[in-house]
Amino acid sequence: MTPVETIPEPAPIVGISACVRDVNGFPFHAVNQRYLVALTEASRVVPMIVPALGERLDLERMAERLDGLLVTGSPSNVEPFHYGAEPAAPDILHDPARDSTTLPLLRAALRQGVPVFAICRGIQELNVAMGGTLHQFLHTVEGKRDHRSDKTKPPGERSGPVHTVSLTPGGHLHRLAEVPEVMVNSLHAQAIDRLAEGLSVEAVSPDGVVEAVCVTGSATFAVGVQWHPEALWQGDTLSRRLFEAFGDACRTHVAARQRRAAA
Repeated sequence: MTPVETIPEPAPIVGISACVRDVNGFPFHAVNQRYLVALTEASRVVPMIVPALGERLDLERMAERLDGLLVTGSPSNVEPFHYGAEPAAPDILHDPARDSTTLPLLRAALRQGVPVFAICRGIQELNVAMGGTLHQFLHTVEGKRDHRSDKTKPPGERSGPVHTVSLTPGGHLHRLAEVPEVMVNSLHAQAIDRLAEGLSVEAVSPDGVVEAVCVTGSATFAVGVQWHPEALWQGDTLSRRLFEAFGDACRTHVAARQRRAAA
């Protein structure tokens, strides 16, 4: 195994959302290791898993303690009542404990200027937390392609790039990528429908799906992407730069907190 350079102090502490998974009849709070590795090796931060305990946690106080927040993808979907939609089909996987944690935590982090990176389910949660809505069955919407992963491939091969996205000229992602278009992977069944007020579109797919957003006018990194950069960052420029820029924003947040404490 290649040695990994130690993260320099003061190391930013980044909260990372957990999903509740059933393991032999017991609830476990889990995070895919890909996110943890990308945060430590590309962002150079220390990830701390935020358990999906909802109202058991003081989420406003937690946001105060965090130097960044990463909201992950998941096989589950946001329950539709959070955005005023009819209940989903009974076979759709939900995680109400995660919803009750991530939605208020996102709002708290944004209010407090904490850097936010929202991925796949995370971009959907960001949109819902700010008042937007989702397509529950994107592949049934006229004119949209099927953005779900190819289940005929082995799990390890489903995260490769499959389609392009166009980056908004002059936008944050465009500046990071330094090209107008990039290839991304696609592993989602839902997507943004009505964009929340306060979000700006940063990327769209050829069929018009919103693939990336940023919080309009944010003084820090506050970005959501529909694809999975944690699976691509070791070989993809934009994915790596997204994690690097997020880490830089977290270090800036640490420095600002230290200056306030010393004042």
